[in-house]
Amino acid sequence: MALIFAIISTLALLALTLLFKFYPFKAQKLPPGPIGFPFVGSLHLLGKLPHRDFHILSQKYGPIMHIKLGLVPTIIVSSPKAAELFLKTHDLVFASRPLLEASKQMNYGQKNLVFAPYGPYWRNMRKMCTLELLSNLKINSFMPMRKHELGLLIEYLKEVAHNKAVVNLSAKVTSLTTDLICLMAFGKKYGDEEIDERGFKATIQEGSQLAATPNLGDFFPFIARFDVQRLNNRMQCVHKVLDGFLERIVNEHLEAKGDKKTKDLVDVMLELMNFQEETDYQIDRSAIKAIMLDMLSAGMDTSATVIGWAMSELIKHPHIMKKLQEELENEIGLDKIVEESDLERLEYLKMVVKEIFRLYPPAPLLLPHESLQDCIVDGFHIPKKSRIIINVWAIGRDRNSWIDPHKFDPERFIDSQVDVKGRDFQLIPFGSGRRGCPGMQLGLTLVQFVLAQLVHCFDWMLSNGMPASQLDMTEEFGLTCPRLHDLIVIPRYRLRI
Repeated sequence: MALIFAIISTLALLALTLLFKFYPFKAQKLPPGPIGFPFVGSLHLLGKLPHRDFHILSQKYGPIMHIKLGLVPTIIVSSPKAAELFLKTHDLVFASRPLLEASKQMNYGQKNLVFAPYGPYWRNMRKMCTLELLSNLKINSFMPMRKHELGLLIEYLKEVAHNKAVVNLSAKVTSLTTDLICLMAFGKKYGDEEIDERGFKATIQEGSQLAATPNLGDFFPFIARFDVQRLNNRMQCVHKVLDGFLERIVNEHLEAKGDKKTKDLVDVMLELMNFQEETDYQIDRSAIKAIMLDMLSAGMDTSATVIGWAMSELIKHPHIMKKLQEELENEIGLDKIVEESDLERLEYLKMVVKEIFRLYPPAPLLLPHESLQDCIVDGFHIPKKSRIIINVWAIGRDRNSWIDPHKFDPERFIDSQVDVKGRDFQLIPFGSGRRGCPGMQLGLTLVQFVLAQLVHCFDWMLSNGMPASQLDMTEEFGLTCPRLHDLIVIPRYRLRI
């Protein structure tokens, strides 16, 4: 036995020697980052606002940082130059999404557009959504609808102003954007009473909040099945309610087939489902509902969040509010309301909107990317299946790109060619590259139009005589990052019509 063991040991040693001789292993240089603890990694370093925590860590470890979150290798990207490397130079390598518990529980197993893995299904669904809802032609065709719905809000606010009452502006803007998305995507509005006792909008918001809550199953995949936080159970309950609501919308469209003069997004998807042989990707009823849920979530959160922050900063900085109102008076006058066709010449409005997107990107951490293969980025080894997080909140505060970056100063964009469309990486609130937000143009149009109307038609004061300087600007982390507390204000009508 001793002889056999000696022979095996000698052969093994020889094999290892030959292996290292002909296939030398080089130590892979990962990006710098905190060492972390065994098993848990650096999860203990993150609090309620991880975009701020990642920003602080990046000051120590650099704009490309490696951090272990549980068992998941994660790369945090925190500068414009680094973001360009991941979203442009190596865009294809990082074009996929990780499979998260929220996507499995809420989005029909990654069949939605936002979290679908990179491949034929995602490419074709994105193309369909862009053509049928988010193209410039489609956006322009919905212009009368946007004018009508915003007009209803303005009339309501005029009545509030007449009665010298207060209004929850956050809630009203959220209702407006949700109604607009429902009209554009589904052909009609849906009220709170049409889903369950929690209300239509509250149920969707609950689903979004659950999806944004850190799930231990995403950091320790082997314990996902045990659902120790009961998050999956809660998501399944919300999903059941939403699924019933989405089923009803699909059935309404099937019953109305042939009676409609114009087709909405649901009609188009149902037609595609009936012609599977003509497509190279699978679309079924669950895929349709997943895309519908995407549209609802995006419609409720992103534009409403940005408008809420914009109104907050303008109220907090009355001299900037006054400059914007002066531009509107000069270009529009006090005898008419703003039309969408007026937006193009409102230069100060565009600067205000850019500054809000810089300071308050709707998603402070862009939805995570996943590397499809090993890659070298800026000399660092990025392993396959790494999770990539782009901290656009930190990028908007990068001192190499912005002077006095924490200050709200729209005039920093005077004579600046920087825009928000993904070409200038110091300002990428909608992301960039293949996974950039397809609803960017619709979002920009909604934010500019609603903000222009609210500022042109009304002066705004805080309730209870609170000074503007004391307005609470605390944010709440989630898939989007809205105000922690709703904006409660008093409008005063200022037009002559």
